[in-house]
Amino acid sequence: MNLSLYIAKRYLFSKKSHQVINIISGVAVAGIALATVAMICTLSVFNGFQGIVAKQFTVFDPDIKVTAATGKSFTTDSPEVETVTALHGIENVSFSIEDKALVEYEGKQVMATIKGIDPEFEELTDIGQALRGNGDFVLQDEQHCYAVMSAEMMEELGCGIEFTTPLEVYSPNRGQKINLTMPARNFKKETLYSSGLIFIINQPKYAGHIITSDTFARRLFRRDANESTSMEIKVREGYDIAEVKEEIEETLGSGFLVQDRYEQQSDVYKVMQIEKLISYIFLTFILLVACFNIVGSLSMLIIEKRDNMETLRSMGADSKTIADIFVYEGVIISAIGAFAGIIAGIALCLAQQYFGFISMGGDGAFVVENYPVELHANDIATTFFTVLAVGIAAVWLPVKLLTRKI
Repeated sequence: MNLSLYIAKRYLFSKKSHQVINIISGVAVAGIALATVAMICTLSVFNGFQGIVAKQFTVFDPDIKVTAATGKSFTTDSPEVETVTALHGIENVSFSIEDKALVEYEGKQVMATIKGIDPEFEELTDIGQALRGNGDFVLQDEQHCYAVMSAEMMEELGCGIEFTTPLEVYSPNRGQKINLTMPARNFKKETLYSSGLIFIINQPKYAGHIITSDTFARRLFRRDANESTSMEIKVREGYDIAEVKEEIEETLGSGFLVQDRYEQQSDVYKVMQIEKLISYIFLTFILLVACFNIVGSLSMLIIEKRDNMETLRSMGADSKTIADIFVYEGVIISAIGAFAGIIAGIALCLAQQYFGFISMGGDGAFVVENYPVELHANDIATTFFTVLAVGIAAVWLPVKLLTRKI
């Protein structure tokens, strides 16, 4: 066994001549443990909120979305795309047509995103959970095409869920020059009827969306039958999404952009990751302050053990060996505090997860009643090594200086 580590362990658990050293050491362990608990719980709460947001995304966002890297559309009958649709890890594939258009209802005009979907879209998302109203999710029949708009779009147009006057939808004609004398000729006009449904998703990205059939969207935007703006994919159960995504990227090449759910909502997730990182940094500073109690404890221990240090020197120990004794002492104190804090933090998180004793308040105004919590192994490992690193950083320089002077 390492000599410095062996002596450090003996010093930690041996009886001191001054009881205050043991008290300060206990305070140091308690401070580190509390800081560790705070870090575990805070990171777990961020994970919980991330999980809630991810569940909201699953309603509308597919497992994997493929778009053209350049331009708006791609051909669905290309060899690369056909190869992707035949991959074993893919359960369903849906092709969509999506673009901007002007929507008018009884004199009110709003810019909207028209998303035309095929029948497979309903199979690969949970959009049914977001639908509200009395109609059926039917987007076209032999006579008309129907609209399922967002709640925000309905309010902006002031049309209600079951509007009687059809929506007039305008899109610029592709590849034609603008006729300033007769501008109406520059636009393709189509009409959408009420389906009796709207969708409600707590995502600003989809606030301006209107869902309709792909037939309507191809006609409006003058897209060919083999053209699509996105390919949306559901991964077969038992397959890893990251691995399937990588296989799709290798098959399609650089001409396509392949995104999983997190990448489709990158703006939201970046903000959440930044907030989590900032919280982690602040908690690390709090942990550093807690570690200064270790410096006080070690300083008094060094003074008490001066005679022992002289004895070790006379026996051939160099300054580094003696300094390492007290550095190890600080590391052991940090490790004890880290272990105690991690166990307490896990216990608190599990209690919150199963019993929900800390409420968010708001009388039902939030999506969840209690603070959501998710324990991740990487956060626990990160916390443990952060405590050790901060503990070593806090004691190394003071110990070196004190042992050198005394």
